[in-house]
Amino acid sequence: MAKHVTVEPYNPAWQDDFIVIQDELAPALADLALRIEHVGSTSVPGLCAKPVIDIDVVIKDVSVLPDVISALAKIGYRHEGDKGIPGREAFGYEGKDHLRKHHLYVCAQDSEELRRHIAFRDYLRAHPDAVEEYGKIKQEGARLYPRDIDGYIEHKGPFIDGIYRELGL
Repeated sequence: MAKHVTVEPYNPAWQDDFIVIQDELAPALADLALRIEHVGSTSVPGLCAKPVIDIDVVIKDVSVLPDVISALAKIGYRHEGDKGIPGREAFGYEGKDHLRKHHLYVCAQDSEELRRHIAFRDYLRAHPDAVEEYGKIKQEGARLYPRDIDGYIEHKGPFIDGIYRELGL
């Protein structure tokens, strides 16, 4: 079934939504998590986005992943593997209607995928012109591919790749 691609104007409540999710994750993970990062478009002030919070839980290394999987399972998250993206372990959930829809990933602190997420987020936070351009591309992609998430993602690809090239990633 095709998912409808919805891009909304920036909503400052997304930061609050992240904090609520973080506050649920942090006690369960305790010292297993080095930090919990708000990444993705909802983490960039002024950027329109799909209203889904992207979260990277940063761990020391993969040796603690089994303990992280167990800790997250106790609060309703299920491990879904890397979903084809090495260096990033995905977690799904059900029954978390009290939280904004979110994507939860666990990355080792030396993960290339984590580095890319943080670098891209920080680049956008520091470059309002890029935020404006990326927002237009995202809105155009949602109009062109309203029921094709893969088409939407592919539409954004050249912009994202350009930023990665600029950052040397």
